[in-house]
Amino acid sequence: MVFIVLAIFWALVISLLLSKIKRGKGAEWAKLFRIVSVVFSISIFTYWFIKKSSVGIVENSLALQVINKLPQPLDFYVITLNDSEVGKVIDTRHIGKVRPEYYRIEYLTMDKSDEYWIVGYLGKNLVYFSQHALPNKNIDQIIETRNYINQSVKLSDLAKKQIEAYNYENIKVGIWVTLDFLLLFLNLMLLMRRK
Repeated sequence: MVFIVLAIFWALVISLLLSKIKRGKGAEWAKLFRIVSVVFSISIFTYWFIKKSSVGIVENSLALQVINKLPQPLDFYVITLNDSEVGKVIDTRHIGKVRPEYYRIEYLTMDKSDEYWIVGYLGKNLVYFSQHALPNKNIDQIIETRNYINQSVKLSDLAKKQIEAYNYENIKVGIWVTLDFLLLFLNLMLLMRRK
C-alpha cells in the first residue's frame, strides 16, 4: 500500500503543478491528467477504506475470540507465525482495545501457520503474552485473559519489536495518506473553481 500511496502523492503533486498551465497545446493534456489523477485517487481511497472497514471474514479462516476478564481495558495484538521457519512472522494485526468483560473476534488465515501469539498492552507496557499452537485448524479458538502473564520473555521481546515495526509502518502510511488527502482537496478545489 505504501507504493500506491506514494504514487498517488507524486501524481497529485504533478497535477498541482500542471494547474498553472492555462493556455496552449498542453493545457488540455494537463487538465486531462489532473482529472485522471483525482478520479484515480478517489477510487483507490474509496476501495481501500471499504476494504479496511468491512468485516474480515475470510473463507476457511479461523475465528479467534479474545475475552478480557481483567479489571482494566487491554490493547490486544495477534501475531501469526510461519510454521516452516522458526520465529518468522507472517502477519501482525491489531485486534483493538477490549474493555473488561467484553470480547473481540478476529479472523485468521492459518494456511501457512500452526501457531499464533496474543499480546496485550496496558498503556505502553506489555502485560500479557501467550503462545498458542493449533492442533486442529477447524476448531475456532476462545482465549480468556484472566491474569497478567508473560509465557516467554524472549518471545515477548520478539513480539514487542514486531508490534513496534507494525505501528511505525501504520504511522508512516497515515502521514502519507494525510498528505494525499490534502493534495487531493487542493486539486479538487482547483478543478472545480470557476473562472
